This record gives sequence, structure tokens and C-alpha cells, in this order.
Amino acid sequence: MSDFLKHECGIAAVRLRKPLAYYHDRYGTCLWGFNKLFLLMEKQHNRGQDGIGIGCNKLSMPLGEAYVYRRRSSEREALANIFRKEIKDFHKMARKGYLDPTNPESVKSRFDFGGEVLVGHLRYGTSGEFDDSSCHPYLRRSNWPTRTLMVMGNFNMTNTGALNRVLIDRGQHPIFGTDTQTVLEEIGFHLDEEHTDLYRELRDAGVPGAEIPAMISGRLDVAEIVKRSAESWDGGYAICGVVGNGDLFVMRDPQGIRPCHVLINDEVIAFASERVPLMTVFEADESEVRTIEPGMVMVVKADGSIHEERYSPAGPFRPCSFERIYFSRGNDPSIYRERKAMGAALVPQVVEAIGGAVDKAVFSFIPNTAETAWYGLMDGLRMHRRQEVHRALKEAMREGRLDEEVLDELILKNWPRGEKIAHKDIKMRTFIAQEKGRDQLVSHVYDITYGMVADGDALVALDDSIVRGTTLKKSILKILARTRPRKIVVCSTAPQIRYPDCYGIDMSELGKFIAFQAAVALHRKAGRQSLLDEVYEDCRKELAKPLGEMGNAVKRVYESFTDEEISAEVSRMVSPEESDWKGEVQVVFQTIENLREAIGGPCGDWYFTGDYPTPGGFATVNAAYIRWFDGVGGRSYDLPL
Repeated sequence: MSDFLKHECGIAAVRLRKPLAYYHDRYGTCLWGFNKLFLLMEKQHNRGQDGIGIGCNKLSMPLGEAYVYRRRSSEREALANIFRKEIKDFHKMARKGYLDPTNPESVKSRFDFGGEVLVGHLRYGTSGEFDDSSCHPYLRRSNWPTRTLMVMGNFNMTNTGALNRVLIDRGQHPIFGTDTQTVLEEIGFHLDEEHTDLYRELRDAGVPGAEIPAMISGRLDVAEIVKRSAESWDGGYAICGVVGNGDLFVMRDPQGIRPCHVLINDEVIAFASERVPLMTVFEADESEVRTIEPGMVMVVKADGSIHEERYSPAGPFRPCSFERIYFSRGNDPSIYRERKAMGAALVPQVVEAIGGAVDKAVFSFIPNTAETAWYGLMDGLRMHRRQEVHRALKEAMREGRLDEEVLDELILKNWPRGEKIAHKDIKMRTFIAQEKGRDQLVSHVYDITYGMVADGDALVALDDSIVRGTTLKKSILKILARTRPRKIVVCSTAPQIRYPDCYGIDMSELGKFIAFQAAVALHRKAGRQSLLDEVYEDCRKELAKPLGEMGNAVKRVYESFTDEEISAEVSRMVSPEESDWKGEVQVVFQTIENLREAIGGPCGDWYFTGDYPTPGGFATVNAAYIRWFDGVGGRSYDLPL
């Protein structure tokens, strides 16, 4: 993705099913679970680099001893630094005799992360201010373990303001700005209610006070608490929580927008946002890892029993298609196949864009994440060429002109050429992202390979998606133009991004989308400003309706144009200015039909189609248009109360 987007988050959880002594005896360390947590997070580091947090809950700790711990950091290299510091402290305590690393009881008692329930979170911020305090997990402390709560997740709620209003109407005093705090407080409220009801029932039944905590712990119905808490939630989410008594729960939104996977064996129950990290870290087969179904919550009680229940009816299955296009690591077998299929699906459009002259084109990709789709594109081009050769050979045989010269012409020439033309400097990108004068430096994010594009060649560059077009215009096309091709064709494996996301991707300001800018420009060229005014009024009318009755008024902006017309305007808008290269730029987008066929199943495509999976999406898109029209920036789902 040439336009850098903050997106998603990553979750990891490790619940040991054996005493620490088992892992020490079998693997030679009491920190087996802690090490596995680090590996799960490292294998998902692509999902969040703004900050990290880890948490630990120790089961059955004696009265008076701490049982829940947390570390968070928003510093650079936070993941490595936090784990390095904890291991360093562990060895330091061992050297000084504060703990015995060979004694599981000593490790559990003395080392903060020597517990049985371990959770971790990788964060890309999509709402609120960002510092250490914004990192997950969030923690709600109490001197009752069954009222203590730690929560983290990969999610975004579209109705945070309304959820905060629910808290206020109860008499609570929520901290505004983050949906995470809202989720924590909502679950915490119902946890408190359940705890209090159980306490009073047991107390009134004459149960001795010292016996009450264990009885509350055993009877605590975490699935019911989750069900009550989620009744008003609108968004995409995979949420993990730990109650202080050791009850662990993981839930997934009813539409399955955000991903979550689980592995269960005799030694461990582990959760992660992606499947392959679980397979790699625990050396598991693909069949041993499954997804948490939409609308389900899995609860692992402190006694180790596992319960999976439905907390909400499942809606239409709409998993975020950007997981397949870009976010998830491409070594998942199904995602790898799908990304190759996306690249192959572009072949007819690419061949048309280069006038069929495959022998006068060089095929490359822009960010490294587009490499897998590029393999698919190259496979598709080779198949296209084979079919051309097959037809030509049959014709030559029929006409009796099948000689060596014809064979050389048909078989040895006009074969697709693939080269790595652009190289991204990750460190440079990180640096300039933090500078106000980034526009002066952005052209140095990529280096190019010189000498691979011959005179008269077209250069075809594959990208994951084109969102804002900013980097394409200011950096990539200027750099690619240095190779002096006759034409540059930029292909997007994703369709035109036309509508904002509100479920966890930092992609919510409508006016920044290059496809939207192109549609607006076409209307204004045609003298149809009045239509844009009408859409503004339509959006206001939609927002006045009850949430469940809203529609997407912004669709009218695109109805007057074909996909090809918008693509042509995008091509014009991103063409580099003030350049001595005068070649043509053409931007080619995946079709929605081909995307769906490549994925081969249900997919969330609201950012392309405007068909949102929850009511909050329609409120977001209408509010986004109003903000753009009024010249107001910011996320359209961060609305005040």
C-alpha cells in the first residue's frame, strides 16, 4: 500500500493448561508461556507499531499477594524493549537470589509475568490522543479479583458517543476519547453487578466470608456478562479480557469484521489475530487452528474449563477484505492464494493498457506487500501469452508456415519480463512521517533499479491499493519516471476506495480519497455543483433518521460515472507535475467482481461499494460527507455527544 495507513491491531493470548512445573520439566524453563507470548506478538508485528502492552494474571495466588500485572509502552521498538527488560529483570533477580529460576513456585511468586494467563496487544491508533496510557490492555482494578478486569482488542466502535451517554445516564463518569475505555467500563459495570448479586446471595445464605470469593469465582457467568455488555455495541471487534480471578474470554463481532483465531491442545489455549503465527509458534498444522465464529465468545474459566457460547445473533458474514488484500501477513496459505488470484485477475486490464505489447513492457510492484499479488500477475501474463502462442501456432500449422523463424518469433519473444524496480526505505519513511517538512523528503522513500527499462518500454507497477494517491503523485510516479518509460501503468489489486471505514482502519476522511476527489472534479467540470449540494442535504436528512433506518446518500456522487471514467480522472490527478518526462500515466483498479471471485467467499467491501455491515457505518459515511462539505477535518465517527 503506497499510501501509508494505520490499521487494525493485533492481539495475542496464551493460557497455560498445566502447572509451571510441567513446562520447566519438559522445556527447561518456567517462562515457556511468556516466551510464546513474545513470539506470537513478534509474528504479528505488522499489525501495530504505535505501541504495545502485555498483561499477566496468576491463578490461585495466596491472599495478600498481587495477581495481575501490566506493562505498556509507546516508545519506538517497544515490543523488543519491554520483553528484553522483563527478561533482564528476571535474570537480575535470579543472580541476587530473589528468585530461583528452577523453582516454579519461586518464579510464579517473584516474577511479574510468571503466571498462567498472558495477554499482549499491538496497537495502531485510530482514535483519541496517543501515549503510553492509550496502549492496551486497559485495567480496572479492585481488591476483589472477581471485579478486577483487563481488556484489550482489535476494534473500533462507531457509536462511542452514544455508549458514553449510556454510562453517564447510569451516573458514571467515563473518560472520553477512546472506545476502549467505554468497552472496559461497560463490561466492568456488568461484572460489578454480577459480582454484587452473587455476593449478596451467598452472604444472605450464611456462607462464611472467607469462602465467598472462591464460590463467586466458580459461579461467575462471563458469557452472560459479555452478552449484556455488547447489546449496544456497533462496530468491528475482536476483544480479549481477563477477570482477576483468572477467567479469560475472547469474543468476535457478529459480522466477523475483525479476525480472531484459536489453537487448543493439551498444553495451551492460544488466541491471535492471525492464523499463521499460531501455527508457527506452536508448530501446529493448519487444521489445528480455527477461527472464532462471529457473534461467539469463548470463555476459559480459572479452573481450565472451556465454554463457547453465542452472545449475539450472527449477522451477514462480512470479514474485512483488507485482511486479504494487505493487512495479514501473506504466508497464510489461503491469503497467499487469494493475493495471487487478485494479481492474475488484473491481466486483461493490464494487457489492454499496454496495447497488448507484452514484449515492450516491464512488470514490477511497488511496496513489498504487493509482491505476492505480483507473482499472480506474472503467472496470469504467462498464461495469457501461452494462449496467444497456442492460437498462433495452430494458425501457422494450418497455413503451412511453421518454420524455425516463426517458432522463435512466437515462443522466444514477447514473454513477460518481471523486475524489481522500486525499493522502499522503511527507516526513511519512519523518519519523514515525524517531520513537518515531509513533502520535501517524501521522494526519497523509494530507490529504483536503473537500466531495466529499455527505450520504448511501458512500466507496469502493481500496488496493493490506492487510497489517497498522495505518495503516488509526490513520490512513486516521479521516481518511476526516472526510468524513462513510454508509459507508466499503476495497477491496484483493490477496487476504487470510495467510502470511509469506521471499523478499525484509519481511513475515514472522505475528502482525502483520490476516487472521491476524482468524482467531485468530474461533477464540477460538468457544472454539477448543485448535485454535490443536494447530496449534502440528503446526508443531513439521513442523519436525522433513527440509526437503523439510515442509508448511504453519498452513493449519488458516483452514480453518474463509470469506473473507467473515474479511473481516467484519477490517472490525470496523480500524474507528476513539473517533470521533464512527458509519458502517459494510467491507473487501473481491480473490479469488485474480480475481488470477490479471488477471495472466493464472503468479504467486507463497504469501502468500495458503500454497503455497510452495521447501522453505524451509514451514520459515518453521511457524517463524513458533511464534514468534507463544511471543510471540517477529523474522523467522522469521533462525533461529540
